[in-house]
Amino acid sequence: MVSIKNKSELNTELLVDVVIVGAGAGGLTAALSAKDEGLEVLVLERNNTPIGNTSLSAGLIPAAGTELQKEKGIVDSAECFARDLERKAQNQSNSIVVKAVAEASGPTIDWLTNQHRLTLSCIDSFTYPGHSVCRMHGPLSQSGADLHSMLLNAVDGVGVDVLMEALVEDLYIDDKKNIVGVGFTRPDGSYEQVACSALILACNGFGANHKLVKKYIPEIADAEYCGYELNVGHALLWGQALGAKLADLTAYQGHASVSVSHKALITWAVIAQGGIQLNINGERFANEVQGYSEQAAQVLLQPEQKVWNIYDERCEQAALAFEEYQELKKAGAIKVAESIEELSNLTGIELEQLKETLKQVELYSQEGGDPLGREFTQPALQAPYRAVCVTAGLFHTQGGLDINKKAQVLQENGEPFHNLFAVGGAARGLSGREASGYLSGNGLLSAVVLGRIAGLSVKNVYLKN
Repeated sequence: MVSIKNKSELNTELLVDVVIVGAGAGGLTAALSAKDEGLEVLVLERNNTPIGNTSLSAGLIPAAGTELQKEKGIVDSAECFARDLERKAQNQSNSIVVKAVAEASGPTIDWLTNQHRLTLSCIDSFTYPGHSVCRMHGPLSQSGADLHSMLLNAVDGVGVDVLMEALVEDLYIDDKKNIVGVGFTRPDGSYEQVACSALILACNGFGANHKLVKKYIPEIADAEYCGYELNVGHALLWGQALGAKLADLTAYQGHASVSVSHKALITWAVIAQGGIQLNINGERFANEVQGYSEQAAQVLLQPEQKVWNIYDERCEQAALAFEEYQELKKAGAIKVAESIEELSNLTGIELEQLKETLKQVELYSQEGGDPLGREFTQPALQAPYRAVCVTAGLFHTQGGLDINKKAQVLQENGEPFHNLFAVGGAARGLSGREASGYLSGNGLLSAVVLGRIAGLSVKNVYLKN
């Protein structure tokens, strides 16, 4: 159980400049950033192997004005990126933090690729919904596990200590609420302490804590949780105990395309390229391209809480760039139908209803007028069709500890805690108060870029100390 303890109970001779809780993308980037500033860093990870939401993701980080974009002739700017973020969040997010993150995003990617030799590429096969230009950066494999591995190698290369199987439960504070140390439990039950000059919380949100999800985000409580199983809300609980300001706890990243048979993500690229979602009655039920996050709650309202992704060979081309999709195809999760009749047999959708729905979609692609508001700008679907049965998933929560542009955690009165920082899912995100505010890549964006910002900000705190 997490707790806040007085510094009088801290009894250790071990002192480091910065303790970071969590070895995901946010924590590891923060570690690299602080280490580059000459600070002694200790990363504490509760699992025996770093996994986290980073490894479970597609490993794509949106960033504006990068060298990788310029190499491909992509014109982008922090101002354009910030506008996209604000527009998707319906101006509900903290514009000051959004601006700071957008401005730091490009330099952060350049720093990771140039100084720490991460092998990243700008994905230009298609523009992700909500983004004005191609600005997703990640491994060529588009695998979060590969991104995570690169960051771990980079951290190891600069000599940062990462201690596994260290479950941090206690934070030690002085009379001014400055963090002076942490206490953690080891697998054998032993308890250890370490003193620090600053603390960065990079332990994600509360997606795996069903009680908290049901309390703050009831609309998605029935969804399959697809994030890291140990994201139980430690940062949120510490923040409540400290009197930190909390924000946007109703926000989350959902996904409307999780394979029912294999419990794995089916990339939304197949929908963005012209695919559709039908419930088991063969009916479209929402504008699919409004966003995969907000579509998740709509899927849960359908009969049996499952739907079919229907698309074709052309749509599938964008998905084949993802290794996970290729593996799912090999495993038989993706069905192929040579005709509408075969598609009806594979999905169990009544033939006449299926014909009528596909006919309507073809008409919308030619003449417009979709009553659900979608503009079908891609060619009509053609045989051979692809079909996969999916449900909704909760990937991570987007609300958390409120922060300023330096990634410092704020108190309830709006003043920052002197030496407490939060990044990624531990912090208030960039998506506003609702699932509809999630822009593709916002999770890794707030992890990696806020990690970079926090590592730089810690230097100022340390020098003052």
